[in-house]
Amino acid sequence: MLQKVKKPGSREAGVVFNIMRFAVHDGPGIRTIVFLKGCPLHCWWCQNPEGQSSKPELIVRLERCVHCGACRAVCATGGIEDRNICVSCGKCAAVCPAEAREIAGQLMTIDEVMTEIEKDKIFYDQSGGGVTFSGGEPFAQADFLENMLEHCQQHDIHTVIETTGHAAPEVFQRVARKADSILYDFKLMDNPKHRKYTGVDNNLILENLRRLAANHKQVELRFPVIPGINDDAENVLALAKLAKSLHIRAVHLLPYHQSGLAKYRRLNRRYHLKKLAPPTEQQMSDISAKLKKAGVKVIDGD
Repeated sequence: MLQKVKKPGSREAGVVFNIMRFAVHDGPGIRTIVFLKGCPLHCWWCQNPEGQSSKPELIVRLERCVHCGACRAVCATGGIEDRNICVSCGKCAAVCPAEAREIAGQLMTIDEVMTEIEKDKIFYDQSGGGVTFSGGEPFAQADFLENMLEHCQQHDIHTVIETTGHAAPEVFQRVARKADSILYDFKLMDNPKHRKYTGVDNNLILENLRRLAANHKQVELRFPVIPGINDDAENVLALAKLAKSLHIRAVHLLPYHQSGLAKYRRLNRRYHLKKLAPPTEQQMSDISAKLKKAGVKVIDGD
C-alpha cells in the first residue's frame, strides 16, 4: 500500500504521483518524466490536478466499479459515501478487485526514483535524452528536487526542470542552476487576470524568470494557449517582448485541450472550462506568426 507523509520533499524522499517513460515533448531526446506532487498554482486548465495537493489523494474510476462492497467494508470514515470526508488512507484502493480506486502520490526515496530512471538510460544515451522533473510544481519539493538533480549529474543523465517559476527566489536560483535546461511555463502578463485564472499573481514568476534568464543559457518558455483567456494579441505581443528582452531560446506553443477533464471527476473536483473548445489550427498558426514576426523562435507543441 502507498505510504503517506506529513511533510513531503525532504532531501532523501519525495512524493511522486507518476513516472512517465518515452516522452518526447518535454526536453531533447527520449525522456523519463518524474512528476512531483504539490503546486502553489491552481490553473483553471490544469491537466494534472492530481499534482496540485502535496498530499496523497484518492482517485475513483466509477466506470470500473463492480459494486462488490469491499471498499465499504474497510472504510472507517464514511468516505465511500461522502468524498468530502475521505482521508485518502488507501484502504479501499488496497482491497478493490477492479482497481477502480487508487491513491495518487507515493513516497519514494532518492534510490527508488533513481532505480526507475536508470532503467531507461540506454535510451537517453542513444537519443540525447534524459530526465524531466515536472509536476505539480517540482520546486514545491525543492530539497528533494535538488538532490535528484545532483544524483542525475553523478550518473551523467541530462536533466530538465519544467516549472511555473513560483518559488522563493534564493531557493529557485540555487536549484535551477543545477539543471541542464529549464522549461518555464508562462501564461499571462496581466497580473489581475493571472491571479484570477491561476490563484496567484505573476510578480514572483517574472522576478525568477528575469534572474534565471540572466544566469542560465538553456531557458525556454512554454505558453499554453487558452482561448478567450490568454490568446489575445495584447498578451501574445507582451509575451514576445518579454522573450526577446530576456534572450529566451524559444517559446513552445501548447494548445489547450480537455484531456485532463476525467481526472477532475475522479478527484471529485470542479472543472472550470467544461464548455471551452480547444484552439483551432488557424488560431495556433496566427499566434505562431505573431511571435515569429516579433523575432521569437517558436516550437509548435501537442
